[in-house]
Amino acid sequence: MDYSEVIEFVKKTASENGRPNLYPFRNRYEHTMRVYRWAIRLQTKLGGDLDVIVLAALLHDIGWEDERPHNEVSAEIAVEYLDSIGVDPAIITRVGEIILQHSDKDTERELSIEAKIVMDADLLDEVGALGIMWDCMAVALEDEASYKRAYYRIKDFYRRNKPKIKRCKTEAARAEYVKRMQLIESYIYQLEKELF
Repeated sequence: MDYSEVIEFVKKTASENGRPNLYPFRNRYEHTMRVYRWAIRLQTKLGGDLDVIVLAALLHDIGWEDERPHNEVSAEIAVEYLDSIGVDPAIITRVGEIILQHSDKDTERELSIEAKIVMDADLLDEVGALGIMWDCMAVALEDEASYKRAYYRIKDFYRRNKPKIKRCKTEAARAEYVKRMQLIESYIYQLEKELF
């Protein structure tokens, strides 16, 4: 399947869906593309239906309304869009289900390999080097920005996110998550030596 048309739809729709951006450097389309790339990497290791995985990854955050969960809105938009371009109804159903499930990272329900991969790809984004970058850029936007404020924010991110490894649904994602937490831990250690 050629995904270029879907990618263009995602780019256009993500820019128009009205989802508030708390930080000017964060971009929903760029997040989606990183999730898409990670989903493909995980699928290469773990298998699963590539079309289902890619379509769910690309469309998982497409919708936004203030009064409803974004996964519901995204699933509705995705199903309608995929139907309009003639995607097989069985694939549409599976993609819609994955998009509905993707936000419930703590679920203990039985999930398809495709759902696990999309959820893990979404979980992995902005953890690790990108998480450090996010914290530094966020602090830079604050009044009285400083290296120490960035340090404390990075350290807090690490503390809050290290236990989230339990949310990983696959061993491949767990291994990547561990590497990213080790990177942050090493960065914090080095930063402490330079700051204090």
